Amino acid sequence: MAARGGIYRRLLGAQVRGQASYRASFVFELVSNALIPIIDIIAVLAMFLITRTLGGFTATEVLVMYGLSATAFAVADLAVGNIEKLRVYVRQGLLDALLVRPMSVLGQLLALDFTLRRLSRIAVAALVLAIAVPRAGIEWSITTAGLIGVSVLSGAVLFGAIFVGLATVAFWWIDSGEFANAFTYGGRDFTAYPITVYNGLFRGLFAFGLGFAFVAYYPTLVLLGRPDPLGLPAWTGWSAPAVAAIAVVLAGLTWRWGIRHYRSTGS
Repeated sequence: MAARGGIYRRLLGAQVRGQASYRASFVFELVSNALIPIIDIIAVLAMFLITRTLGGFTATEVLVMYGLSATAFAVADLAVGNIEKLRVYVRQGLLDALLVRPMSVLGQLLALDFTLRRLSRIAVAALVLAIAVPRAGIEWSITTAGLIGVSVLSGAVLFGAIFVGLATVAFWWIDSGEFANAFTYGGRDFTAYPITVYNGLFRGLFAFGLGFAFVAYYPTLVLLGRPDPLGLPAWTGWSAPAVAAIAVVLAGLTWRWGIRHYRSTGS
């Protein structure tokens, strides 16, 4: 087990050294990746040019949600976002080479395509969260810091599980990239706003069916000291770890099922 861990560390180290070796290109990629959350922030703020509140929340309060959501997603994207390339490995037959090695296929996929430039997205999102929290009238305390830490970590795990679970569709449907993006990147956009702005089946599917309501909305309600307009109890804001754990189990079962049914490109 320790030997395999050393191999993964060497694979990651090789990726990091390779990406950082061309410094000008690496810095440019860091900056360009930082622009992505900045554009998202502008899109959020643009909504408040025509309204003072959104779903009952002010601009600063929505930025708290955005900060929680964007930080969690950025962490997941850094750690497991490259699993999206699974469909390329399946199409080109490269996955077969990973299967014959005495190592985890998932671990190899994540280590081989690790993208360090996504760190700038985490930095921007975390900065927005750090600025928005006190401006929303939320006092920093051990409880506040703990809830934010638990929510970001649990949200990252949830997003990561969804990345892996939906990437597994490529074992049966190679061109499933846009389908998966509708739930991964769509989920990122969904969690940036109060779920009260959505209605009906759409809210039920994304907020509760996929668990996105527990990434930022319910933790923000606890941080603000507000009751849930939908009637759920206050402890719901602390339930993100349980939701993330369920997502991990389901993603793991889906991944194992996909690997077992994979028959390579030659069959």
